[in-house]
Amino acid sequence: MEFFNPALKENITFVRPAYFIISGFVGIPNIKYYFVFLFFIYIISFIGNMAVMTVLIVDHTLRSPKYIAVFNLALTDLLSSSALVPKVIDTFLFNHRYISYSNCLTYMFFCFTLLSMQSFNLVALSIDRVMAILYPLHYQVKVTHRIMLSVIAFFWILTVTVVLIAVGLITRLSFCESVVIKSYYCDHGPVYRLGCNDVTPNRGISRLAPILILWIPLVFILGSYCCIIYTLSKITTIQGQVKAFKTCIGHISLIAIYYIPIIFVFCFGTTMQVNTRIISLSLTSILTPMLNPIIYVFQTQEIKDSLKKLLKIKARAKIGKIGQSLLKAPKTLF
Repeated sequence: MEFFNPALKENITFVRPAYFIISGFVGIPNIKYYFVFLFFIYIISFIGNMAVMTVLIVDHTLRSPKYIAVFNLALTDLLSSSALVPKVIDTFLFNHRYISYSNCLTYMFFCFTLLSMQSFNLVALSIDRVMAILYPLHYQVKVTHRIMLSVIAFFWILTVTVVLIAVGLITRLSFCESVVIKSYYCDHGPVYRLGCNDVTPNRGISRLAPILILWIPLVFILGSYCCIIYTLSKITTIQGQVKAFKTCIGHISLIAIYYIPIIFVFCFGTTMQVNTRIISLSLTSILTPMLNPIIYVFQTQEIKDSLKKLLKIKARAKIGKIGQSLLKAPKTLF
């Protein structure tokens, strides 16, 4: 990290704390029930995303480029909720609010990387939808497995690079006053604002990162749907328009669930109380991974049919095992 911290090369004294204190919520009675609620959301999210990933792995008919993006979405949601929720529960429900300096930066890196990838997953899915509707006859040629994997790999590299720079710039800061983080985890903004030296580079990356990770993807998604709507307007029959638009309903639902709370927090975050802002951000980060698999199971007929098929196979296998055990059991003599 010497690249980010010139003070190490110049032997300038700076203060690196041994630990941070995550303050979280202040003055809310019975807040522990909120974290119990988060635990149940995490369990539902874990089961739902694991179910989607299992279906996509087991069912060989679901091998189109679209489902590569869906698998990446489920994997990202599973990892992001697993990186965030257990630590949040441990911090507040069991009152382990102290976190070491290095663990805080590691925690920050994984949380920001995985949460940021959610917007790029929506971009990958929008690319699939816009190509399927604009070029239905050439879809399989224009959107191949290789292209989709390349797009997803590029998004991962971009996200990791941006987050790594943001986290790396934290190491150049001297923390000579407070070490209390006013958030529910090692959030980048509350951490760099604790620095006593020049935080201009940190402020700059904190303004640039949302543009790259949130707003440019949103503009691209909205632009793709403008193209979709324009293409659908050329279809002569209403039935054809509805049929084509139905393939986008699941994706549109994911976009609304992800972006509406974020836009709300960005618009009103400065006027919110600390507790209100923390609850809004935590729910936004945790509810989305839970709702995404539910939406895709109910909105995508292929996944729904495949899941039913797997459940039927498992049920028959259990019934078969029970039947075999009954046949092998010794008969009782009366």
